[in-house]
Amino acid sequence: MNHHRQSDLISWSRRHVEMTSLVLMGIIVAAGWALAELVDEVVEGSTRNLDRDILLLLRTPGDLSNPIGPPWLEEMGRDFTALGGVAVLTLTTVVVAVFFLLRHRWTSMLYILVAVGGGILISGFAKEFFDRPRPDLVPHGSIVHTASFPSGHSMMAAVTYLSLGVLIARVQPRRMLKIYTLAVAVLLAVCVGVSRVFMGVHWPTDVAAGWLAGGAWAMICLLVARNLARHGHVETEVLDDTP
Repeated sequence: MNHHRQSDLISWSRRHVEMTSLVLMGIIVAAGWALAELVDEVVEGSTRNLDRDILLLLRTPGDLSNPIGPPWLEEMGRDFTALGGVAVLTLTTVVVAVFFLLRHRWTSMLYILVAVGGGILISGFAKEFFDRPRPDLVPHGSIVHTASFPSGHSMMAAVTYLSLGVLIARVQPRRMLKIYTLAVAVLLAVCVGVSRVFMGVHWPTDVAAGWLAGGAWAMICLLVARNLARHGHVETEVLDDTP
């Protein structure tokens, strides 16, 4: 009986593809609203105490130069933060773009380049516009040169890993594989953002803004991908009745 219900649900979703688009638009609007509210609070200075408390919570009492936990945890933080760095994300994007190029999927290649490139432009513009100083309460565990808001590492990790995750999930036949792929993408973005606060180079609200902006941009790109798929330019999503 369960299997028949799942089959009916999948069949219904195939006939009502626009419903999924509406859900995605709802997510985009919700993320945009949350981001606007967060920006307003940050500009007014309402988040200052919360940012400070969370940042200090991740430091050893009496020694603000030392993050909490054993030395290997700090090393792990550096490893995670590197996953959102320019070099790693650029290499990942180029490798995937070349993969689609070799498969002669020109639109898929262009899609990932535009998604990541657009995210970089949005992040850079936002940093210049808000020009928020980096945290000065604790020593930085990573070299930084740009403004603090929003977190570029968090935003670009969300954009890159979610965009890649969506492309991979779309061609997986089983729902569990789709869920697993997207869960890994989300986990990577979360780890990068948390590591930025742990390393003392970002306020928590910088990271939250990066996640919201990156997630919203990735969902916008997903809507575009779904439209391209209907015209045969991007791989059509594979749906299977197998749980």
